Amino acid sequence: MEENIKRTRSVQVRLTQEEYEYLEKKFLLSGYKSKSEFMRIAFFETLIVQFDADDLKELLRLTRNIAGNINQIAVRVNSTNNIYKDDITELQDGVEQIWQQLRSFQSKLHRLRH
Repeated sequence: MEENIKRTRSVQVRLTQEEYEYLEKKFLLSGYKSKSEFMRIAFFETLIVQFDADDLKELLRLTRNIAGNINQIAVRVNSTNNIYKDDITELQDGVEQIWQQLRSFQSKLHRLRH
């Protein structure tokens, strides 16, 4: 049970009608008893994360590349019934590049939490 905390400061925020309706919807879905409690949680316990769009584009590019490689290998395997060591190595390299990018994102998130 939360002890009684005397809160003496307030914050006023101006919203458009659309923004206010969105806030109301999120508050109702949240299950919190009061809008003040909901807003405190939103302010103090929510992480704000910004990633460089170029980083996200790079991750998308790497993912598309490996998907294309998998498709090419599948076509080759279906036509020759063989898979080549170079194909596997190429896939492993692509997966490793994706993991490096994901680890970079994870590291950034970890720094935000601590």
